[in-house]
Amino acid sequence: MAEHLASIFGTEKDRVNCPFYFKIGACRHGDRCSRLHNRPTISPTLLLSNMYQRPDMITPGIDAQGQPLDPQKIQEHFEEFYEDIFEELDKFGEIESLNVCDNLADHMIGNVYVQFKEEDQAAAALQALQGRFYSGRPIIADFSPVTDFREATCRQFEENNCNRGGYCNFMHVKLIGRDLRRQLFGRYRGYRISRSRSRSVSPRRKEKDYDRRERDYRDRDRDRDRDRDYRGSGRRNDKYDRDGGRKRHGSPVREGSEERRARIEQWNREREETQ
Repeated sequence: MAEHLASIFGTEKDRVNCPFYFKIGACRHGDRCSRLHNRPTISPTLLLSNMYQRPDMITPGIDAQGQPLDPQKIQEHFEEFYEDIFEELDKFGEIESLNVCDNLADHMIGNVYVQFKEEDQAAAALQALQGRFYSGRPIIADFSPVTDFREATCRQFEENNCNRGGYCNFMHVKLIGRDLRRQLFGRYRGYRISRSRSRSVSPRRKEKDYDRRERDYRDRDRDRDRDRDYRGSGRRNDKYDRDGGRKRHGSPVREGSEERRARIEQWNREREETQ
């Protein structure tokens, strides 16, 4: 019996523990979920919930004023945020992985997952982030059960064929460029060598995947958006503070909708029926 329970733990067959919380550290039902969310008391991974505020978060490719956004400027905005958060978290220890979700569902939009090499580094970062703000918004940080991002990431999205789009219940990891990745992670000794202690994908394999997907995105965006004009600002102005500070730039507020929730429920039902 014990072996059977261990074999189904964190899967759809487990009627006690929530498989989505176990795999991605987040669940669309939140505290209303009928299954248990076993929140870790210690972990090498932190979840910073809804932290990244993309400039086109209301409508992809469109800013809050309804003007089209240049995909290159959107990417620059994201990479400035990524570098900013990496430099802050790097103060607490070596970062194994730093992933930002490109999903649109409420429980995943803007989620930032940082996996440190050691658990005590994550604990120090968690303690330091308590009560702090980023760009005028409070940082919500918790230990996450996610240690294997291969199980958390949508494989179809990596192959550019996820038919659920931004409302998929698995991570759609937003990518940074190869040069920035080398600049940030290249400071660590053995960056290009797979670490046997980590269950995450090796840095070498990640870099190849990033290069391939980056080319795909660049080609797709160039064909689709080459005639668009950017009307925003890509300058870096996000800052950390402890009292909320004065917000230097407005982030569009994303409102939920019954139609979007119904669509998510339908996709989830279809997923459960196929399993």
